[in-house]
Amino acid sequence: MTKERLEAYRNNKTEILSLKYILNNRWQSETMIGNDVILDYSKGYPIPQSIVGFDQEKYERLQERDLKRKERLEKECEEVEKFVEDIEDTQLHCIFRMYYIDGIHPVNQMQVAEQMHMERSTISKKIDKYLQLSHKSHQSQL
Repeated sequence: MTKERLEAYRNNKTEILSLKYILNNRWQSETMIGNDVILDYSKGYPIPQSIVGFDQEKYERLQERDLKRKERLEKECEEVEKFVEDIEDTQLHCIFRMYYIDGIHPVNQMQVAEQMHMERSTISKKIDKYLQLSHKSHQSQL
């Protein structure tokens, strides 16, 4: 697990909510209205006729694209949540949960330090050390 993946967690959660809304409401959007030209041969020669309607192909293409992105982001969030939940040290678990997972607004290390009754630099060192150790143990397992 990297700091970048952990820090992307909240943004990914926000994007998942946005994608859910888009996936459920795209069909109502005016951007799904398309037009095409057909040739009308009713008079024996081609007369171009414009047809306006719902662009099903575009809708399905965009839905598939956004659904894949949503599923990928959900998988990424699940991995981050599992990583944090698997931290056995209670103090570290609380630090990681407060700093990376909980809260709507980004929590800074100073706020975590205040709640944990520690120095901000101690919080930073604990996070860095744990990530380095977990990275080394992951590398040794490979």
